[in-house]
Amino acid sequence: MQKAFIYLAVLTLCASCKGRIPEPINHEYSTQRKIEAAHHWDVLAYDVANRINQHLLSHDYLETPVYVKQTCGDEDRPCGPHETSSFNEAFRDLLITELVNIGVPVAQNGSDETITVHYKVQLVYHRAKRLRTINPGLITSLTTGIMVLRNIPSEVVTVAAAGLVDLANQNLTLGQHFEVLITTSMIADGRYLHRTSDIYYINDVDSYQYQERNQTQDTTTATIKFIGPQKHPQDRETSTAKQTNKTKN
Repeated sequence: MQKAFIYLAVLTLCASCKGRIPEPINHEYSTQRKIEAAHHWDVLAYDVANRINQHLLSHDYLETPVYVKQTCGDEDRPCGPHETSSFNEAFRDLLITELVNIGVPVAQNGSDETITVHYKVQLVYHRAKRLRTINPGLITSLTTGIMVLRNIPSEVVTVAAAGLVDLANQNLTLGQHFEVLITTSMIADGRYLHRTSDIYYINDVDSYQYQERNQTQDTTTATIKFIGPQKHPQDRETSTAKQTNKTKN
C-alpha cells in the first residue's frame, strides 16, 4: 500500500512537471536616459556627430564629405512635404551643426562621392503598466543619512539633508509607456560603414513629437444617429385602436 502511494505521488509530480514553462525573472538593475527637452536632442546630436567623426578618422575618410539624409520610416524613402516629425526635422539640423563644428565636411546634396548619414526614429509603446524600482541601496543610504544627522551641528545637517534630497530626486522618476529608438547609419557603395542605435524614455504626452505628421492626424470617426419623425400621441392611440379592431375581426 505504501509503495502504491509513493508511485502515485511520483506520477503526479511528473505530470505536473511535464507542462511547466520557464519561470520569468527580472533583469538586473540598469539605467536608461530620458529625453525631456530640446537640449537633450542637442546632446544626442553631439554624441552621434562625435561617433561619426571617430569612424571617419579611423578609416581614413578625412576628406570625404558626408550627406545627412532625412528618412521617414524607411531608409530608401525620403520624407515627403510636411511629413517629417518635429524631432526628425530638428535632429537633422542639430546633427549638421555639430558635424560642421567638429570639422567634418558636410555636403548639401548627396552624390556618389559622399557618405550618406541617415537616421531612423521608431516609437515604441508598452501598453502594460511596468514596474519601476529605485536604485538599490538608495533607501538604505537615506535612512543611514537621517540617523547620522542626529548629533551634528545644524549647518551641516542642512547641507547633508540637501544632498540626500538631491540623491533621491536624481533616482526617482515616473515610469512611462513610450520609448524611442533612434538608429543612425553611415552608408557608402551600398554597404553599411557604421551603425548605432540609442534608446530613450520619453514623456507620454510628448510622443507626438516623434511621430510622422501623417500618423498624428486625428482619425476619429463620428457616429451620427438618425431619428425618424415621431408620431403625435393622438396618432399613436388611433394606430393602436386600428390594430385592436383588426385583431378582433
